[in-house]
Amino acid sequence: MRIVAFLLLFLAALLPLKAQTTISSQSPKHEVRAVWLTTLNGLDWPRTRGKEAQQQELITILDQLQQAGVNTVLFQTRVRATTMYPSKIEPWDPVLAGGKHPGYDPLQLCIDECHKRGMECHAWVCTIPIGKWNRLGSQTFRKKYPKLVKRIGDESYMDPENSETANYLSRICQEIVTNYDVDGIHLDYIRYPETWKLKVSRQKGRENITRIVRAISQTVKREKPWVKLSCSPIGKYGNLTRYRSGGWDALNAVCQDAQAWLRDGLMDQLYPMMYFQGNHFYPFAIDWQEKSYGRTVVPGLGIYFLDPKEGKWTLDVVEREMSVCRQIGMGHCYFRSKFFTDNVQGIYDFCQRFDRTPALVPPMMWMNVAAPTAPESLSIEGNMLRWTAASDNSNAPHLFYNIYASRTFPVDVTRAEHIVASRINDTQLLVPQNGMNYAVTAMNRYGVESEPAQLQLSFNMMYDAASIPAESTSSMSLIANNGRTLATPQKPSTLDADFLVIETIQGKNIGVVPYAKTLDISALPDGLYQLRSLGKKGRNHRLGLFQIRRQ
Repeated sequence: MRIVAFLLLFLAALLPLKAQTTISSQSPKHEVRAVWLTTLNGLDWPRTRGKEAQQQELITILDQLQQAGVNTVLFQTRVRATTMYPSKIEPWDPVLAGGKHPGYDPLQLCIDECHKRGMECHAWVCTIPIGKWNRLGSQTFRKKYPKLVKRIGDESYMDPENSETANYLSRICQEIVTNYDVDGIHLDYIRYPETWKLKVSRQKGRENITRIVRAISQTVKREKPWVKLSCSPIGKYGNLTRYRSGGWDALNAVCQDAQAWLRDGLMDQLYPMMYFQGNHFYPFAIDWQEKSYGRTVVPGLGIYFLDPKEGKWTLDVVEREMSVCRQIGMGHCYFRSKFFTDNVQGIYDFCQRFDRTPALVPPMMWMNVAAPTAPESLSIEGNMLRWTAASDNSNAPHLFYNIYASRTFPVDVTRAEHIVASRINDTQLLVPQNGMNYAVTAMNRYGVESEPAQLQLSFNMMYDAASIPAESTSSMSLIANNGRTLATPQKPSTLDADFLVIETIQGKNIGVVPYAKTLDISALPDGLYQLRSLGKKGRNHRLGLFQIRRQ
C-alpha cells in the first residue's frame, strides 16, 4: 500500500464535507452507482399483492433510483432456490403469488424499465444458500438433488465441495443469460457459510469456491462475453500490514479469493460488502482498489445502519465514505434499496446532490474490444436531434448512443456535466431549443465509445426566451453574478424559505443549499439557471434567473 496516499485519504475521511453553500460539479464521467434491490421476503420489493400493484411498485422504485443518479440495479433474481422469472429449473419465489405464476415476468419487467431509464440491470443470483429446511425452495431442491444439500440448523445449503454444485449453478446462470438481455450476473454468497465446519484446508476450500466461479464465468462468457460477472465478497479481503480484519474476511474466514478472481479474469466487477466505518473501512477500500487489476470494484455501503432499528450510524458516516471512494476512483452501491428510497436520515436527498451529474458505467477495457464508428449526419429539426447509425466492431447485438450538450464548441464529451442522455437505443432524441451545441457517440455493450459526431448551433442572444418556462416571466432581469459568486435576492420577511434550489432552465435539479446572502457558483459551467426558494412544507418560488458567462 502506498503510505502517502493512504495518509492523505485517511485525513480526508476525517475532515467534514465541504460546506453545502458551495455547489461542486467535479464528479467523474465513469462511475458505478448501484443498489441492491432485494426480493427476499419482499424486503425491498414486492411489498404488495397483485400483478398490476407489483408492476407499478417496481416502476416507482426505478423512477426514484433514476432520479438519484443510480446507473446499475442489482435485482435479486434467484432468491433461495426460487426465482423471479419463469425458470425450467426452479420454482417461482412465493413472495410474488405464493409460488404460482404471477401473471408477468418480473425479471423482464425490471430489465425493460431499467433500460428505458439508461440504467444497467444485473441479475443477482444467490448461490450457496437455498433457504429454510422446510420452505419451498429447499424442499423442491432436496427432492431432486439430495446429495447436493447440507443442513446447518434450520438452514440448507448447496455443498461447495461437490463438483455438481458448479454445474448446477452454471445452468441457472446460463438460463438467465440465454433468455434475458441482462447487463450482468451478480453472484451473492459465493462462499462457505460462516457456520460451516470446514474439514478441508483453507487452500482447498478456496479451490472449491473458485471452481464454481470458474464454471459460471466460462458459461456466461461463452454465451454473451459482454455480460459482466460480479460478486459481493466479504468487505475485508484479508489482513493488512497495519490493520487486521478481526477474523471476518473473505480470504480466510469463508474461502473467497475474490482479488484472484479479478486478477485471473474470472470476474469483471466486485461489490465488497463494506458495512463498516473508520479504520475498518478506509484502509480496506484502498486495498480493494489497489488490487483491482484494471477491473471495477464498487464498495457496498451499509446505509441500513442509518435506520435506528438496525444501527447507530449518522448520515455523515456515509457522506465521508462516498467522498473518499470518489477520490480514489471507486463508485458506490447502497444496501438496501428501501432504506435508500425511504430517505432514511436524508440519505436520498444527499445522494441526489452528490450524484446530480450523470455518470456512465466504466467500460470493459480489459476485453480489448474495438470502438464503434462515429455516428454521422448529426442534425436537428425543431426539437428533434437525429443521426445515422454507427457500425459496431464487436460481437455484441446492438449499439447504444450517448448525447452530450454544452454552450462551447466542440462539445467536450469527457465532462460528465455535458451528458444529456445515455444508453439511447434509437437514432433520434427530443431536445430543448436552447442554443446548445450537441455531440453524439456510439457505445457498444462493453461500454466502449466511438469518437463523437459534433453539431454546432449558432445563437446570438444571451438567453433564448423560448426556452424559459412560462411561469413568472414578467421580469427578465437576471440576478447579478461575476462567474464566481452570486448575490442572492434579499429574502422577504413573508417568505417561508430556509433553502435555495438551483435548477437548469429545463428544470433539472442542480443542488439544494441553505439560504445565504451569497452563493459560490464557481464550479458551475457557463449557462442559464433558475434560482428557487424552498420552504419547510415543500413550497417553492422562483426568485429569478441567472446566467454564467465567463468568456
